[in-house]
Amino acid sequence: MKRCYRRGKGKRGRRAAIAPNHNNSTVRLEQEESQTPVHAGPSSSGDPSSSSLTQNSVVPELPGFYYDADKNRYFRLLPGHNNYNPLTKESIQYKAMECKRLKLLEEEEKQKKKTTRAGLNSSMLLQKRQLGLLSSTSYCRLVHELKVNCMHRRKIEIHSPDSSVAGTNNFKIIVADAACERIFTVNDVEHGGCKYGIINLSGLGKESPTVEMYDNLYFTNRKVNSMCWASLTHPDSHVLLCLMGIAETPGCASLLPASLFSSSNSGDRPGMLCSFKISTAWSCAWCLNPQINACFSTGLTRRVLVANVVTGRQQSFRTSSDVLAQQFATQTPVLYNGCRSGEIFSIDVRQRNRKGQSWKAIQLFHDSAVTSIRLLKAEHYLMAADMAGKIKLWDLRTAKCVKQYKGHHNEYAILPLHVNEEEGLLTAVGQDCYTRIWSLQDAHLLRTIPSPHPSSKDAIPSVVFSSRLGGRRGVPGLLMAVKQDLYHFSYD
Repeated sequence: MKRCYRRGKGKRGRRAAIAPNHNNSTVRLEQEESQTPVHAGPSSSGDPSSSSLTQNSVVPELPGFYYDADKNRYFRLLPGHNNYNPLTKESIQYKAMECKRLKLLEEEEKQKKKTTRAGLNSSMLLQKRQLGLLSSTSYCRLVHELKVNCMHRRKIEIHSPDSSVAGTNNFKIIVADAACERIFTVNDVEHGGCKYGIINLSGLGKESPTVEMYDNLYFTNRKVNSMCWASLTHPDSHVLLCLMGIAETPGCASLLPASLFSSSNSGDRPGMLCSFKISTAWSCAWCLNPQINACFSTGLTRRVLVANVVTGRQQSFRTSSDVLAQQFATQTPVLYNGCRSGEIFSIDVRQRNRKGQSWKAIQLFHDSAVTSIRLLKAEHYLMAADMAGKIKLWDLRTAKCVKQYKGHHNEYAILPLHVNEEEGLLTAVGQDCYTRIWSLQDAHLLRTIPSPHPSSKDAIPSVVFSSRLGGRRGVPGLLMAVKQDLYHFSYD
């Protein structure tokens, strides 16, 4: 093919790309399509994310330029303050991520049935089960693996007694109770606070899924750092909230009756409404062990606080780092804590506070801040995630890591882990707004679900997975709350 460029002109264009400080009129290569592009060889991948940067590519990175794989050339990065069509590193990365997300959404719509592993299908599983080659536990686990790859998304209609409130605020947190009959929701509101409510999931099984949302506008003004369900008078009777301080008002841990967020019990007196003044709380946990009844813990700045809500007795443990994640054991009176320093340690809460840190029992270490910890049912293993995107399974008997679950993305956010041991699944939402599901047994990544909304810091989905959403006769699947919408990823 004949070139339409003069030789000299081609050289000038090439020099402008490789040496951006050269003084000529071709500094904005992305706007002068008539110039000779700076080629870097054939692209090795058609993934849209490859055009963002050259981190995972053989194409060399040039300071002040980025490589576009689709056009096979370099473009100059313009300053972020430029008002006319600026090209910045962040905007390029965002565009590439958005292209990838839209492509995955399109693929999910077209491809209804996917396989998690080569040769794994429902007929083969049934045949092995009938021949006695699979135990009932392994059969159920593998069936769930197949089903999560066939889940399809449906938007849920949210009904509320106050029709002007439903669907007008962005979801921040959703947490299901033990029976998965209700989810407690925290929504951001325009003036900077939060709104709390409870969604009843009994309507998920309908052909057009609908749920009922109840809130209490009296408790709507404080930002929520952490929350969990609390079993005080009966299972999941209350909700424990760690609230941030406002101006001269200090932070607090509040225990609210779930009946406050119900239309049927709106006139009843609350079972218990109490509040403990605390400094900024990063995490909280409710104790279900009968040996230390009616107790909760909050992870504070370089301190762990354990309190009894009936007697008001408090016990404090000094730590060397902020406590970002907590969980009580149910078989022993032990509290597990994950810290900003990467340390994970346990406390026997029956002992008195001692000077120093000799009260620490088990100690494990991550290379980055620990954002979530989850004990497995037998309490011999603990799952932990950190801000480096690492998810590790620790054997508490040997204090060694036995598995790693790869693919999670996190840099600075406090993101939860969701362990469903009965179904053999681990679920986590990354800072990139992708929901990933792994096999709990062998750490195989089963599915990556893109968010229905463009990714951003304020649009990270909050999810709940269960095989019984709505109670004992509920439906299996994944609930995803993002922005103002609630979605159900149901089994086929």
